[in-house]
Amino acid sequence: MKANPDDLLVLLAVSRSAKFTTAAQALGLNHTTVSRRIAALEKSLGGRVLARASGGWELTELGAKAVRAAEQVEAVLGTLGADGAAPDPVAGVVRMTATDGFSAYIAAPAVAGLRRDHPGLSVEVVTMTRRALQQRSGLDIEVVVGEPQVHRAEAIRLGDYMLGMYASRTYLAEHGTPDSVAGLSGHPLVYFVDSMLQVDSLDAPRRLVPDMRDGLTSTNVFVHVEATRAGAGIGFLPCFMGDLHNDLVRLLPDEIGELLPYWMVLRPDSMRRPAVAAVVQALRGRMAEHRDKLLGR
Repeated sequence: MKANPDDLLVLLAVSRSAKFTTAAQALGLNHTTVSRRIAALEKSLGGRVLARASGGWELTELGAKAVRAAEQVEAVLGTLGADGAAPDPVAGVVRMTATDGFSAYIAAPAVAGLRRDHPGLSVEVVTMTRRALQQRSGLDIEVVVGEPQVHRAEAIRLGDYMLGMYASRTYLAEHGTPDSVAGLSGHPLVYFVDSMLQVDSLDAPRRLVPDMRDGLTSTNVFVHVEATRAGAGIGFLPCFMGDLHNDLVRLLPDEIGELLPYWMVLRPDSMRRPAVAAVVQALRGRMAEHRDKLLGR
């Protein structure tokens, strides 16, 4: 029995969201219909195309093969634009995760610029600071700090950024300005919650100045910035964020700092989608354009 092209397109939608409900909404169907179409496809192909995973549904080897065929069907249908004009291939939903700072200052402007030329594109960004996943069903792009150790995925180094010690002018007026790394000891640190930090590369301040005591800690880097501005202590901040605020002073820039890389992780099949490839290029372009700011220059 041959596979129904409509069933293949349903599988393609599920592969991009990892969830039946999300695929159903995108296709204008209900959850039951999506489930029934997947079952019909598996019957026609003689095997399972999806398997349960922690984040939803994951493609089996047969499913990945079927998705490649579905992408060809989608591409052919895409040539049938109104009045014979080919539709924009950079369209549809691209899903990504990234750190808070990268999402706000790199991803958001990059996507905004891309959407001006491709209004059919939609990008979902979930902010989190973690290691790269080993299974990424429904996720097209991950941006992480530090070189990822992943299997069955493509890892691309985006570039580096610098972190440094910052304090508000009012804090320094009240507590004095440290004139050496040793002088930072005893000051309250504004940074990530140590027990919840999942990225080893981000342990720098507690390694470089172990005698600093935790002042205000948070899982969100924007809280670090605002707490530092409010005088909660000395913050270890990305320079591209700290340098935006005239009320913050970078301390001992020639003596203390940490250079860290941003890496991008993609599923092997993701770059075949023009929309994903366009987002990747936009992110790389934004990183290159703002290289000096990222490095704290």
